[in-house]
Amino acid sequence: MKSPASFKRATAWALPYWTRGEAGRETPQDLFRVLYFGWLAAFTLKVLGSAWDVSWHFKWLRDDLAPPHLLNSAGTAIVVALVVIHGYTGYGVDRAALRLIQWGTGIFLVAVPLDLINHRVNGLDITSWSPSHIMLYLGTFFMIAGVVRGWFMGAPPGRERTVVLGAFLAFFLENMHFPEQHQEYGILSLGAYDNGATYAEPILLRFAADQMQQPIDRTMMAAFTLPVPDYLYPVYAVVAVLSVLVAARLLIGRFGAATLVAGSYVAFRVLIWPLLTFTGFPPSAVPLFMVVAGLLVDVAFLVRVPVVRALLGAAAVTAATYGALALQSAVMGSVYGAIKGQDGLLGAPPQVMASAVWAGIGLLAVWLAIEWAVGRRARRPVEEPAPLPVAAPATP
Repeated sequence: MKSPASFKRATAWALPYWTRGEAGRETPQDLFRVLYFGWLAAFTLKVLGSAWDVSWHFKWLRDDLAPPHLLNSAGTAIVVALVVIHGYTGYGVDRAALRLIQWGTGIFLVAVPLDLINHRVNGLDITSWSPSHIMLYLGTFFMIAGVVRGWFMGAPPGRERTVVLGAFLAFFLENMHFPEQHQEYGILSLGAYDNGATYAEPILLRFAADQMQQPIDRTMMAAFTLPVPDYLYPVYAVVAVLSVLVAARLLIGRFGAATLVAGSYVAFRVLIWPLLTFTGFPPSAVPLFMVVAGLLVDVAFLVRVPVVRALLGAAAVTAATYGALALQSAVMGSVYGAIKGQDGLLGAPPQVMASAVWAGIGLLAVWLAIEWAVGRRARRPVEEPAPLPVAAPATP
């Protein structure tokens, strides 16, 4: 806990900055760092809460005040404070970044009560792909996009700029992939049921069965654990999730950027796996394919021609992703094999191999769009607005 003297010093430092200003105003470097390290803290709390949240909902009946929700709420409180600071003072963001952050936070805050109403009216929400949940992801999408832009435009060149940008992009990757964790937990929970074990508490299974008006049998368990088509997991992963790695490689501009962003997220999932499972929560499959995909994205950027790079990269990444998912399922023994101990790390959600064509076409389209957008910015005329000004440390 901070001493009163420390609090007074912090207040004396911060209060002079609390002045009305337009977005894009020159920002002292020490203030800029404090604001964006605040964003790092907020997203860290949200990721920890969301990682626990999925596992929690595969074990317990939903509770508005569950510990994962409280962690998420702490992160959201920091977000709201930062949005107010950016919006009132104009420090740390240009106009586009501020609008993205404000719209994203607004969508997120509207989605929260809508989700609560949805649960009150419809009972248990058995999929992370519901409309109210998608609004939460969409709001976070715009929010993090604005933060990425603000840091990218305003941070001075150097190692810190690169590392923090990579961290924000890893948070972006986590948000894009989050709904797919339903299938990653679901496949192992269904496999456990097939082998005579149940991760969910009886009250949760009974509630879900009553809502679906079915007995607690395999049909009900399959609808509870894997409520979406099998093709959705690989297609969404290739088109939406892995496109973040393309953007990461272009924005960071260094070989290995995509691999490190993917590897950071996968390492986080591997680290929290025993923390959750050894405390009695259900295990999940881990998206190991992301590391392979990230490496192939980095290799694709050895090709200098953007269109050729996108064609070759999309084909290679799609093939590798489907191959890696098939390998994870094969190593597991069978898609619904025995789930004991650390074997859970090798599980993989079911997939439809024929969907690879459509996934590859989708990734190619998104890859070309990202290449065009970044290339257009690099070719912009010098008359266009300059990057966000960040001043050297100074007393306000």
